Amino acid sequence: MTALGDITETPAGFRSGFACFVGRPNVGKSTLMNALVGTKVAITSSRPQTTRRAIRGIVHRPDAQLVVVDTPGLHKPRTLLGERLDSLVRSTLTEVDVIGFCVPADQPVGPGDTFIARELANVGKTPVVAIVTKTDLVSRDRVAEQLVAVGGLGTFADIVPCSARDGFQVGLVADLLIGRLPEGMPLYPAGDLTDEPEQVLIAELIREAALEGVRDELPHSIAVLVDEMEPRAGRDDLVDVYAHLYVERPSQKGIVIGHQGARLKEVGAAARRQIEALLGTRVYLDLRIKVLKDWQRDPKHLRRLGFDD
Repeated sequence: MTALGDITETPAGFRSGFACFVGRPNVGKSTLMNALVGTKVAITSSRPQTTRRAIRGIVHRPDAQLVVVDTPGLHKPRTLLGERLDSLVRSTLTEVDVIGFCVPADQPVGPGDTFIARELANVGKTPVVAIVTKTDLVSRDRVAEQLVAVGGLGTFADIVPCSARDGFQVGLVADLLIGRLPEGMPLYPAGDLTDEPEQVLIAELIREAALEGVRDELPHSIAVLVDEMEPRAGRDDLVDVYAHLYVERPSQKGIVIGHQGARLKEVGAAARRQIEALLGTRVYLDLRIKVLKDWQRDPKHLRRLGFDD
């Protein structure tokens, strides 16, 4: 955790603490966290189960500091990786001050939402704010119907509709979460927006670029590891980044590379633009692909890629 540096005093009534977003895969948790923080700290994709780590985004306000933990979507695990991600979500739920239960406005409430609502009912005294996301995709009448449906899933501290895409009631979501935090000192310095190491963020940006435009089954088989990152010798305006993109089968390697390497070039160019924006400097990105057979099911490979027990 980052040291607090020059933070010495806070105004009376200042609140600080942790909130986590939980929900089915692909309900807009990462997009909402980015909207709250005001910048991109978690990758997003139209593909379900994009988030694989508990990413922390830090919301700074004069009256509060809210640390939002974006968790992987709860789902029925089919691999060892899936089991570990589910375990990560459940452990996170026990460690936060308030929980944001995200349900999208553009999909009917289903068994997955009911399952998560039951899980949250067993969390204990931690307050749960139900958040109906993606309201920009449906009519007002549909939003109203979804609010009623979500209210039928359980007893919540608040129920609020919002859209991270157009900013509708994002500030209200922050108000409701912060209102449930305890009073206390800031947990991070004023300039920090996440506590993720840069190399982890860069690996996630590369994976995000690789997720776009590939077959539906491929994203779950993609992992990225940054092997080395350092300033170019004799240059103060260029950082060299060397990374490996791992897939599970040779056929998947061909998909990512594309015809005559065209697809991999697109991935590298898209990722490099995002990394340069993150680091604020020019970047040379060396991206290699390697087959790591069935890595999602192999404990040794999972440890190597940072998915520890």
